Amino acid sequence: MKWINRNDSETNYEDRRGRGVKRGITMGGGGILVVLVLSLLLGKNPMQMLELVGGLTEQSVETVDESQAKENEDLKDFTLGVFNSANDVWSEIFRNRLEKNYKAPVLVTFTGQTQSGCGAASSSSGPFYCPADEKVYIDLAFFYELANRFKAPGDLAMAYVTAHEVGHHIQKQLGILDQVQQLRSRLSEAQYNKMNVKLELQADFFAGLWAYHAQKMNIIELEQGDLESAIKAAQAIGDDTLQKEAQGYAVPDSFTHGTSAQRMYWFNKGFQTGDYSQGDTFNDPSLN
Repeated sequence: MKWINRNDSETNYEDRRGRGVKRGITMGGGGILVVLVLSLLLGKNPMQMLELVGGLTEQSVETVDESQAKENEDLKDFTLGVFNSANDVWSEIFRNRLEKNYKAPVLVTFTGQTQSGCGAASSSSGPFYCPADEKVYIDLAFFYELANRFKAPGDLAMAYVTAHEVGHHIQKQLGILDQVQQLRSRLSEAQYNKMNVKLELQADFFAGLWAYHAQKMNIIELEQGDLESAIKAAQAIGDDTLQKEAQGYAVPDSFTHGTSAQRMYWFNKGFQTGDYSQGDTFNDPSLN
């Protein structure tokens, strides 16, 4: 994948690489050292003395590991470029196709773990979109896992992941995520899983749609093998493929993201058509 016009703006970017939280005990009133000395002189329990002079308070302090603060800088630049290009594409679609105003999400890169509006986030959870704070969270180390564990290397494979998460933000903007969430209490687990599959496949379609329009808008130029790498990524993270690798068999009722074939199909459909109206997975007979 070749950049023709990469947008490196950090307006909607939050860099948490190398940042962590250290928790400790602080106290009000006099200094801890003075209290400890007094407790020794008076033969009192130091903890009781601390409580008498003001009590103990747990305090969180942000820490920064400078060795990780600029980790994977090349992946950060690439991912930010994809993220910004997705926002540029969707701003255009919202304005010209949907006649709506588009509000961009925020991209958060982190190392190891962080906190999101949807709760704690860790590298093991993989990239995700949090509708509560409208942010996309990515530990950039995931892209090594994508290339090595999932055997899906390549620029467009990485771009597909970011564009897919922005696709969930599009669903939030259009009210689709909220509508599905409202159905949760009325559906069985298997039925709700099917709804979630439709959400994920639509986000795959939106990722393909991004690739189509990013080319048309002269943001990127795809090269030999790019499309194959993105489709391979979609194939590698299908529910059936992952379950067969983990336990030797697949349980369709537990699928939440779609099969490998479905994920490849919907990404490719978005890429080949570039037509927003063809991405209604919720009314597609093949998914019922």
